[in-house]
Amino acid sequence: MTFNALDISILLPALAAGLLVTATHVPLGMQVLTRGIVFIDLAIAQIAGCGVLLADQFGFDAEGIAVQVAALAAALAGALLLTWTERIWPDVQEAVIGVVFVLGATGSVLLLASNVHGSEHLRDLLVGQILWAQPSRLLWAALVYAVILFLWFGWKERLGRTGFYVLFALAVTVSVQLVGLYLVFATLIVPPLATRKMVRRRLAAAWAIGAAGYALGLVASTALDLPSGPVIVWMLVILALAWYAILAPRFAATPAALRSTSAAPRSRAGGRRA
Repeated sequence: MTFNALDISILLPALAAGLLVTATHVPLGMQVLTRGIVFIDLAIAQIAGCGVLLADQFGFDAEGIAVQVAALAAALAGALLLTWTERIWPDVQEAVIGVVFVLGATGSVLLLASNVHGSEHLRDLLVGQILWAQPSRLLWAALVYAVILFLWFGWKERLGRTGFYVLFALAVTVSVQLVGLYLVFATLIVPPLATRKMVRRRLAAAWAIGAAGYALGLVASTALDLPSGPVIVWMLVILALAWYAILAPRFAATPAALRSTSAAPRSRAGGRRA
């Protein structure tokens, strides 16, 4: 198996795109699992996709600022809607997210019904075109992701429900246009799911699974001449299963460790009383 200079020039920007998405979506995905709203990214991504397709219907340039604004506005509207429904219908929030996803998916089909290239646009929305990631797009995506990560790690406790949904909508809007809906979902859910029982180094392990999945998936798809997006999704799942079965138990908490952790605050409190 050999790679020429052309392959490398395509693979490196694609890998950079994957690493950027992984860096941002893994910590957000952990929060998604904690909240029990696994399909929120699919719903918001579909709504953002509708915004992109609607802007396309009005003749705006696919790489222009108008399309980005339309996608972000649609995603934010969807995020605020789900914030509201979580407040008034918390017991059926997952079902509401499913309905929003179906509406977004069918809305995309309706918007493309009269477009002769509709099937291509829909495929690009779902599968993405990670191999054609442009350095200029990677640059502004990196800036957006840096802001998201700064706010998430620095202000997570103060963001609240609305802040989380807004950051999530912004991240998904950028990522769907960068790598496609399937990869966004896989990156958000698969690494956090594989490391869900870890209490030590969980974030680092999830990041490593995501990065390795993109790297090996890109290499495999190029060597086998297969679509990169689906191959990366499969690679992420394979690596996650291997990690969960082989390595994750070594980092899981033991009953003794859990008892020690829970006893530590009481010990410190007793020390203060003394």
